[in-house]
Amino acid sequence: MDFDVIVLGSGPGGYVAAIRAAQLGQKTAIVERESLGGICLNWGCIPTKALLKSASVFEYMNHAADYGLIAEGVDKDFGAVIGRSRNVADGMSKGIQFLMKKNKIEVIMGEGTLKPGKKLDVKSSDGKVKEYSASNIIIATGARSRELPNLKQDGKKIIGYRQAMNLPEQPKSIVVVGSGAIGVEFAYFYNAMGTKVTVVEYLPGIVPVEDADVSKQLERSFKKSGMTIKTSSEVTNVDTSGDGCKVTIKTKKGEEVIECDIVLSAVGVQANIENIGLEAVGIKTEKGKISTDEFYKTNIDGYFAIGDCVAGQALAHVASAEGIICVEQIAGHHPEPLDYGNIPGCTYCVPEISSVGMTEQQAKDAGHDIKVGKFPFSASGKAKASGHSDGFVKVIYDAKYGEFLGCHMIGSNVTELIAEIVVARKLETTGMEILKAVHPHPTMSEAIMEATAAAYDEVIHL
Repeated sequence: MDFDVIVLGSGPGGYVAAIRAAQLGQKTAIVERESLGGICLNWGCIPTKALLKSASVFEYMNHAADYGLIAEGVDKDFGAVIGRSRNVADGMSKGIQFLMKKNKIEVIMGEGTLKPGKKLDVKSSDGKVKEYSASNIIIATGARSRELPNLKQDGKKIIGYRQAMNLPEQPKSIVVVGSGAIGVEFAYFYNAMGTKVTVVEYLPGIVPVEDADVSKQLERSFKKSGMTIKTSSEVTNVDTSGDGCKVTIKTKKGEEVIECDIVLSAVGVQANIENIGLEAVGIKTEKGKISTDEFYKTNIDGYFAIGDCVAGQALAHVASAEGIICVEQIAGHHPEPLDYGNIPGCTYCVPEISSVGMTEQQAKDAGHDIKVGKFPFSASGKAKASGHSDGFVKVIYDAKYGEFLGCHMIGSNVTELIAEIVVARKLETTGMEILKAVHPHPTMSEAIMEATAAAYDEVIHL
């Protein structure tokens, strides 16, 4: 075999798997058709956060008077905002190139196609095809923007997330279809930059995977910032024959037509599993994902799959964890299977959202007798001083044993707070242990302790 491990795809699942394999003494190669770092570094997690930071700074500048400051003639350069985002992404991709060299991983640029016998062909940009072989092949081909039949993306007027972060000019109006993490992050960005934003969600609440209280709070915050939110609504048609788009929306009150410059389809992602040779090898799939065991082995010996192309949350940190577990198992270690019930989710709109574990409804449905505590940031000294008092921390404990069932936060910088809960749940920390662990003052993190105190009827500051 040419290698011990070949990884197909260099996103946060693929490149992390490759590095860990190299650390474990495996002769490793990685195959990438476009840019090292995959969608996350180049067109997803990282560049979107750069855009969101620019939007946040612009908002601060426009509200300087709230902090006793004077800023006159504040404006933005949309092209420069986009350019900064691309520069950040390019820098991160170069960082992955450095890590590949540091860990002596061979980078093979081209389109990879799996073959039987632990082999794959790689077609380079000049059309030449070369065959490679490995004792173990890890498929980490990721996912792309999902298309609805009545919302076909043309890349110009009806776009996906990739075009949304690289538009040549700022649209005056945009309709965002779907209110998951991608949808609400772009809704916040464009609204903050001055675009008229309408969000259309098929389900009764926005950010539908989150706790119902979080969904209601985000809708209030978004409406306060000037967005139009349409829930229990469906886009049935988009007419792009004119200069802009005429969007037909079916709502509870009947049909209506909204005119806008751009429609952003943000209705989730679909796995990149077509045309990579799965059928030729005989690798099983189910519901558009590659089937694996708990250590990411497919039904064919020597072939593994991780990340967005397998079942589980389509998140960068999940893909990275899966990649590490996969290669440690290959190397003969004994890793612990990933606990998908303790995966944090983060959404970087303003206010931010973070959560882990069960929602209140899920805990009830699972038969738990629960204690629920909630602490609003309006009662937090740090939040008030920073000018960001929207939101709250909500905690859910099992009433009998004190088990930390779930935590749901919405507010400023809450994506930086959720790791405390993930670690606490991993260590099987109880509610009383959280309550008696002294949290520093004044911080946003105090709200976790205060919410826990509320659950146990010991809250001081409410």
